[in-house]
Amino acid sequence: MGERADALEDWRERVLQDPDIILDDRDVMRALITANDRQMGGNIVDMRGIAMERLENRLDRLEDTHRSVIAAAYENLAGTNQIHRAILKLLDQAEFEDFLKVLGTDVAAILRVDRIRLVLESPEATETSAPKVQKLEDVLTVVAPGFVDDYLTAGRNMPQRPVTLRQVGTGAASIYGEAADWIASEALLRLDLGLGRLPALLVMGSEDPHQFRPSQGTDLLNFFTGVFERSMKRFLG
Repeated sequence: MGERADALEDWRERVLQDPDIILDDRDVMRALITANDRQMGGNIVDMRGIAMERLENRLDRLEDTHRSVIAAAYENLAGTNQIHRAILKLLDQAEFEDFLKVLGTDVAAILRVDRIRLVLESPEATETSAPKVQKLEDVLTVVAPGFVDDYLTAGRNMPQRPVTLRQVGTGAASIYGEAADWIASEALLRLDLGLGRLPALLVMGSEDPHQFRPSQGTDLLNFFTGVFERSMKRFLG
C-alpha cells in the first residue's frame, strides 16, 4: 500500500512540475473530462467539454490535411526526380541511335511506362506504309503528314495542348502495334522541331488505365517536352 501511495505522490509531483504531461495526452484529458461530466450530472451542459470536443475534431481534420499535403509533396518530389533522371540519361547520348535506344529502354524504365514511341511525320511515308516503318527496337515510327494532329484530336475540331493525358482509344495500333491490345492509357507530348519541319509526337503508353488521366498536372511533362525538343533539334542540325 505504501508503494502505491509513493507512486501516486511521485506522479502528482511530476504533473505539478510539468502539466503538459496531462495536457498533451488526449486520452488522459478525455478521461478527466468524462469524470468531470459524471460529477456534474446529466442536466448540466459543460461548455468546456463541448469546446474541447470541437477542437479535437478540428485537430483531426488538420492532421488529415497535413498528411495529404505531405503525401502530395513527396509524390511531386518523386516525379521531379524521375524526370530529371530521364533527362540526364538522354543528355548523356552523343549519337542519335543511342539516344533512341535509351529512350525505349532506360528512360521508359525510369518513367515507369510500358512503351515509348517517337512519331515523326515524313512526306515520303504514306498512310498505308506508315505503321510498318518502324526500327530501332520499335522506338521510332515514321508516319504520313497530318497523322500527329489526327491522332491527338481523333478527327475532332479541338484546341491542341502541348501535353495530352488520356485513355487509349481507336487508332492506337499504328503507334503501339500488337501492344495496343493491352496499353490502356497514354501521355502524348507534341513536339515542335523547328521552322520548316513537320510536327512530331512523343508517346508514352501504360498498361495501367489510371496512370495518365486528364485531371493530372502536366508541368513536369511540359518541362520534359521542352528538353526533348532541344535534344532532337541538336541531332537534326
